[in-house]
Amino acid sequence: MNEHSYTTEEIATMLKVSKLTVYDLIKKGELPAYRVGKQMRVDSEGLNMYKQRNRMSYEVDKRDMASSPASNPSSIIISGQDMCLDLLGSQLEATSGIKTLRSNQGSLNSLISMYQGRGDIVSVHLFDGQTGQYNLPYIKRILTGRSYIVVNLICRQAGFYVQKHNPKQLYSWKDLHKKNIKLVNREIGAGARILLDEQLDLHNISRESLIGYQHEETSHLSVASVVKQGKADVGVGIEKAAGILDVDFVPLIEERYDLVILKTTENQSWIHHALSLLRSPEFKQELEALGGYSTNYTGQIMYEQ
Repeated sequence: MNEHSYTTEEIATMLKVSKLTVYDLIKKGELPAYRVGKQMRVDSEGLNMYKQRNRMSYEVDKRDMASSPASNPSSIIISGQDMCLDLLGSQLEATSGIKTLRSNQGSLNSLISMYQGRGDIVSVHLFDGQTGQYNLPYIKRILTGRSYIVVNLICRQAGFYVQKHNPKQLYSWKDLHKKNIKLVNREIGAGARILLDEQLDLHNISRESLIGYQHEETSHLSVASVVKQGKADVGVGIEKAAGILDVDFVPLIEERYDLVILKTTENQSWIHHALSLLRSPEFKQELEALGGYSTNYTGQIMYEQ
């Protein structure tokens, strides 16, 4: 089943969208595809990943975001873009009966939404150049006055997507100084965008000097796809997307991908269950089976307020 592939017409029929919409998803890198002759095809794994990332998105969009979790304690919102969050959501539903809704916001916007009372679990991978730390400097600044737990989900490698055999010889952040390097960026608020900005500051590289800095994509897969198509020389993202799209990857930093869980009266009933799930050997094995993740700190509380 995993080896089966579909034409764009078949994908359009299955997703109940137009063929133009399918081409747009492919162009944006949200739906991994490859060319066979003059025809674009999508394999079943790529289709399943797309469906998982967008799982429950309709319900999240339709939900009244102004309502607090207290008005609907039987469901929780998990915010973030990594596919391991889909695994977390499905496991929580299966073992606790809690309905999980998915929001695909980036790390910074997710934290802001949590501060505003919208979101129960948010994922963050935000590098702070001043301290060299991940996540806590941002969390402490944004969630002032809130009670929360920071627990690790996974660790993963972040770095450069580059074209095959790395023709521009990009091996470190300082190599972005080189002339005629064309970049593809992430949207404002994404963890990869913040990592890039912090590293540019640390290495005294002007954003204005980077060709393509204003070219924004909304996922790791779409950034890797732009590089794969030769429309950019380099983009910043995680190793897993490079493997999916078969582009070369230059690891530069191990980032901590943490969960921030808001502590409220209503949440107390499932927080302990969520922590037990994260710490279970079975859940860690499932994370490791996805590939590209380290579970050395999975389930460990990094901070509590």
